[in-house]
Amino acid sequence: MKAAFIEKQRALFSWAAAALDKPLPEQVRRRAATILADDIGAMVAGSLEPQVKAARDGFLKRATAEKSATVFAAGAPRVDRDTAACANGMAITWCELDEGFRNASCHAGAYTLPALLAECERLGKTTDQVLRTLAVAYEVTTRFALAFPFPTFTVHPHAAWATIGAATGISLARGYDASTMASAVTGAATMTFAGPFDTAVEGSLVRNGWTAAGAWIGLRAADWAEAGIGGGAGTIYDVFARSFKCDVKPEALLDGLGERWSVANGYHKIFACCQYAHTAVEATLDLLRRKGERRLDELAEIVVETSPGGMALTTVEPETVLAAKFSIPHAVAATTSLGTAGAKAFTYDTLRDDEIAELRRKVKLAPYPNLQPAPKDRPARITWLFSDGAKLVATSESARGGADQPFDEATLLAKLADNAGGVFPRLPAALARVIDGERSAVGMSWKSFLESAL
Repeated sequence: MKAAFIEKQRALFSWAAAALDKPLPEQVRRRAATILADDIGAMVAGSLEPQVKAARDGFLKRATAEKSATVFAAGAPRVDRDTAACANGMAITWCELDEGFRNASCHAGAYTLPALLAECERLGKTTDQVLRTLAVAYEVTTRFALAFPFPTFTVHPHAAWATIGAATGISLARGYDASTMASAVTGAATMTFAGPFDTAVEGSLVRNGWTAAGAWIGLRAADWAEAGIGGGAGTIYDVFARSFKCDVKPEALLDGLGERWSVANGYHKIFACCQYAHTAVEATLDLLRRKGERRLDELAEIVVETSPGGMALTTVEPETVLAAKFSIPHAVAATTSLGTAGAKAFTYDTLRDDEIAELRRKVKLAPYPNLQPAPKDRPARITWLFSDGAKLVATSESARGGADQPFDEATLLAKLADNAGGVFPRLPAALARVIDGERSAVGMSWKSFLESAL
């Protein structure tokens, strides 16, 4: 098994090193641009959070004199690449509004972009080159996630894959050959950290720092690979198969490579919570539309039948906003009370709201029967039981935003404007031009593009 994995891994790195010389298929380029825009919006939204501001202030105090990369926060400070990568990495997952990969538990955009964007800006890459680098780095990162599925929710994906995603993006941005790329990525894999999945469920905010730490480690792994310091051919296998006890699917590294692109199987969110809760939110919104004259204070119990991933989101009394975002009881209760699962449903005020707290305590989780293959592998059925014995039921088999039910670009651009327009009024329209492939936008350097857009 290990030998087969090493052989396929070598072929994956060879493909990646050569792929940047070829233009992306138009559909793939457009998807990469949409991911870029959505995740930059998530960075800007996260940059407004008080803890992120405080962390960014600390980063900026320790920045070097180099002004080579942009932080996506008010004032768009230009700093050294390490500082920019860490600051943007801290912000990108904070609000749970970044995109994700649907076929494995992996947010490859969040793992690649903070370091990749800083390095591409420093190196004078064009916006088109940024998109190519993103699409290929996303491909490599997600294929490792597919090759090593965790049998249970033990290690959070941000801890598992952030170092690999960052090292891959930097390797591609610098134009490494396959051997040097392998050295950097395998070296980064040894610095993957065992961040428990329950860290998010419990609401420990360090979970939002894992993408910042991953970006910094990816940069160091690439630097060290240039000095001849890296991992071995079997290192990634040893880390995930032996240390983390993951399942192993070597065929996932190459199956359909270059024909079936992972960016085409990403998902986007308009709900500011863990994606495993989105079907429960959609079913709740359906019930609100159908409840008629029924009052919420008549609810005796809310039964949520959900997938194994949803069954892990059990916190009834979340202590932080992050814990609320990883709590189906809170997501369902806040949506029931407020009629939305947007950002305002996951604020500290909602944690102290008496009506929402009472509704959270009425939520009971149960396994969803007869799970289907993806994309119907994260369903939810909500049953409202009323005090007079009546009930209402709604089901969502697959949340909107994935490849099977994608949001249209107008919806995603409206989300971008909401997340970023208040800080950078010109940015949403500028990124829309990148999505459309306008030569004036994609042909200029990424640095010049940002100077015109921020």
